[in-house]
Amino acid sequence: MKTEFVDVLVIGAGPSGAVSASILHQKGINVKVVEKQKFPRFVIGESLIPRVMDNFEEAGFIEGILEKNFEKKFGARFLRGDEVCNFDFSQKFSKGWDWTWQLPRAEFDKTLTDILESRGVDIEFETGVENVVFNGTDSITTVSNAEGTKEIHAKFIIDSSGYGRVLPKLLNLDAPSSLEPMAAIFVHLKDQRRPEGVEGTLITFDVLTQKNWFWVIPFSNDISSLGLVAPKEYLESIDTGDNTKTFQNIIRQSDYYKERFDGLEFLFEPRKIVSYSAAVNKLYGPGYALTGNSAEFLDPVFSSGVCFATESGVLSAKLAARQIQGEIIDWKTEYEDYIMYGVNVFRSYVKTWYTGELQKLFFHPEVNEDIRRKICAVLAGYVWDKENPFVAKHDRAVQAVAHILP
Repeated sequence: MKTEFVDVLVIGAGPSGAVSASILHQKGINVKVVEKQKFPRFVIGESLIPRVMDNFEEAGFIEGILEKNFEKKFGARFLRGDEVCNFDFSQKFSKGWDWTWQLPRAEFDKTLTDILESRGVDIEFETGVENVVFNGTDSITTVSNAEGTKEIHAKFIIDSSGYGRVLPKLLNLDAPSSLEPMAAIFVHLKDQRRPEGVEGTLITFDVLTQKNWFWVIPFSNDISSLGLVAPKEYLESIDTGDNTKTFQNIIRQSDYYKERFDGLEFLFEPRKIVSYSAAVNKLYGPGYALTGNSAEFLDPVFSSGVCFATESGVLSAKLAARQIQGEIIDWKTEYEDYIMYGVNVFRSYVKTWYTGELQKLFFHPEVNEDIRRKICAVLAGYVWDKENPFVAKHDRAVQAVAHILP
């Protein structure tokens, strides 16, 4: 059997794996990426938040992404009937980027891997992981592709396999999510009636009921992504047995968007993801770290997925490089505690969104601008800025304000 030797094996070539590989390559670490699929490939998670820009900048991707002219995202709009709540990232409490992108992930992820390959990073597409055996921090990973099976010996593994969840499955690391089981159904269409200017490009969350919301994400190529998130029981209750018909009915629930989108042809049959929230019982072990969705995924409501994917991708790569160079790393403190702090901040906001308390803050006319600025910083992904009381006291700040509002 063919054998390869590398310092770090990265499993998965999405944004998390891409930033990991780039950081390691910058540091002179011998890194190899294996990706089960062929790029470009469809994946959801099309709305980014500003914190990801810090990570893409550190990984050296900003200039290459800018060349693609993806739609820039400067904030987000939330609708509830006739009520409108706008967040402008330039008005947030925390320092950092004031904008990011909303984009088709197939083209975006391919952009990142093209940049990596142009720099000499070894990426093998259509290569699946069959097994991993650890001997201390060293590992032997068996992979297979059209050319056959081989072993990759590595000093460290970064699992960025997303919903593939390679190591969580192999090492029995999966844990139940603390969030209510939700479901999503989504589609792309040619946005033929898109209004001119900001109105046509603004990402919007249309709140249909307390737990049901409809997303609209316009791309720069005149295509828009539409989706409904709701409790899985609700999605089951409206299922016609035909995803296209079901989604056409969903569009008509949105008073704001039904005229813009009703009757337009979908670019593919609407797709569903059910009970998508995921968790693990630990983010690291001897010789490996989990990043992005292979570790924890919360909910699409505040677009936190790529933020955690890139934050954990950058940090795990920097720590792995230090460990390979001989340092003893406290993975519990430097990695797991740090990443989970941000995850838990967002978890608090996801939970209070679905209880209605956060929605009350969003749409209440008496919420002052200082509170809005601090919440805006959370929505922008600056969930490690403990100078923000809505981060430092995330487990009670929203409830405390919501309960005193009339």
